[in-house]
Amino acid sequence: MVPINTTNVTPQNTRVAKALGAEDSSVRLQAALAVGSNPDPVFLEPLVERCAVEPDFFVRDMLSWALTRLSPEITLPRIRQELDSERTQARSQALHTLSKIGDKSAWAWITRDMLRDADDEVARTAWRVAVSLVPEDEEKNLVGELVLQLGRGDRSMQLSLSRAFVDLGDVIKPALEKAAEHPDPAVAAHARATELLRQDPETGFDAAIEEAKRMVTLGPELAAAVDAPADTETSETAGAAESSETADC
Repeated sequence: MVPINTTNVTPQNTRVAKALGAEDSSVRLQAALAVGSNPDPVFLEPLVERCAVEPDFFVRDMLSWALTRLSPEITLPRIRQELDSERTQARSQALHTLSKIGDKSAWAWITRDMLRDADDEVARTAWRVAVSLVPEDEEKNLVGELVLQLGRGDRSMQLSLSRAFVDLGDVIKPALEKAAEHPDPAVAAHARATELLRQDPETGFDAAIEEAKRMVTLGPELAAAVDAPADTETSETAGAAESSETADC
């Protein structure tokens, strides 16, 4: 059972705290919902502790929601402690909760180590929360840090980073243009794909990556030249047909 603050403890509070660690995930979900629906500082510690070990995604999200229902004055200092935890899930969920709370003062807590964390889930969550909290005058510095992560991980990881970039807006363009010339083809392709998404957010990520890889392999000029003959051939064919039709007349 997760420890509970003994101040203002009632039998009901004790039952709810115990339910947060129940074997059945639906019971844990209902307990987190109950805590969030009737916020009480007595549940701060049980909620934070459960976030660090909860295996179910939906329950974790409900736990974070319940934490947002408490006063930021008591929640934020406790969440900050979790950012230094040795448990990766504790760090990741603390970052996720910060993004839900949305207090801009927490920007100062987002470090380079978090953005570069060896654990993919921690890093991608740090990217998301950093983008949501960054002050305007720090955006270029954040872009410079995120550029170092281009080409990292699998499709899902790269998509997360591209979305973070796109959410920052036009400030990302110069850094992406430079990264598109990177000697590592994975970095260059990811940078180009992200720029395509910036230009047209409706572009599918897979299509953007494939087009970016083609441009990296061929080079922008050759890629354009490869596309040109099809247009020229079509034009010449159309012209010949038009001439034939004129002659027949």
